[in-house]
Amino acid sequence: MSPSPSPSGAPPATYAERLSLPWWLWLGGLAAAVLLAAEVWLGAPGVRAWLPFAVLLPATVAGLAWLGRIRVAVRDGELRVDDARLPARFVADVVPLDAAGRREVLGVGADPLAFVVQRPWVAGAVQVVLDDPADPTPFWVVSTRRPVELATALIAARDAARARPTGRG
Repeated sequence: MSPSPSPSGAPPATYAERLSLPWWLWLGGLAAAVLLAAEVWLGAPGVRAWLPFAVLLPATVAGLAWLGRIRVAVRDGELRVDDARLPARFVADVVPLDAAGRREVLGVGADPLAFVVQRPWVAGAVQVVLDDPADPTPFWVVSTRRPVELATALIAARDAARARPTGRG
């Protein structure tokens, strides 16, 4: 059973994920910020007593939230990674990668023209091979916690995009 199209005629989102940080990175980052603030404070009176905590703790929270902001989605016939968009019709193949496969693709022989969104705390990834003669980018590598699901959704979006007529009214 295929998902029904939305009122606008576009298929609904088939995959969505946020590459947020795991709890232990939050804990470690906040502990490091508290330790650094305490080092700056070192029992001094006045502004030095509260300013390091007032500055470093919110800055750490903002930095950790910024690191976990990336969203990956397959929606409206395209792959969306943060603010980058790839129409599914340009996808030639999608390869789910585990940690070892990602390391191999991004290792010594990596293509410098590849588009890469990697988060070290996310083990899996997908390699999206492109079929666009106008684009020098050979492939995308995108971190994901569910590489097989993302690959399946992207292949389904590609097949649906190629089945639709390309003309617009």
